[in-house]
Amino acid sequence: MAPRPARPRRAPAPGALTAATPCPCGLPAAYGECCGRFHSGAAQAPTAELLMRSRYSAFVAGDTGYLLRTWHPDTRPPELELDPLMVWEGLEITATTDGSPFHTGGTVTFRARYRHRGQRGELHERSTFGRVDGAWVYVDGTFIE
Repeated sequence: MAPRPARPRRAPAPGALTAATPCPCGLPAAYGECCGRFHSGAAQAPTAELLMRSRYSAFVAGDTGYLLRTWHPDTRPPELELDPLMVWEGLEITATTDGSPFHTGGTVTFRARYRHRGQRGELHERSTFGRVDGAWVYVDGTFIE
């Protein structure tokens, strides 16, 4: 029997994240050991992909402070208000370009599944990342049809 392909894990309900909760970013680690350490400021994401994953987890957690802190100052909005009816249900990274600890820029292409007012949807985007004072930040994104 052929092994079944891995399915992205369903994100925990908003507000249900604890250090022991599976991380919503999809990596096989607990939130506290994965994206939670970036959200708390205990560590910085060493790659563009890990920053992307941690930003997705911040959307799940409703952590607007982290989202704004990790947004490039030239493109960051003055404030961010998240839609409380948006429920993020899973993340799939489909491609990365550069973005390692040795690069100054990179891209991450992803699909993020959501539910809004009972309707399912998917955000497909290629995000651009750069560095500010050595830390990875989100610059902007292009939606993919």
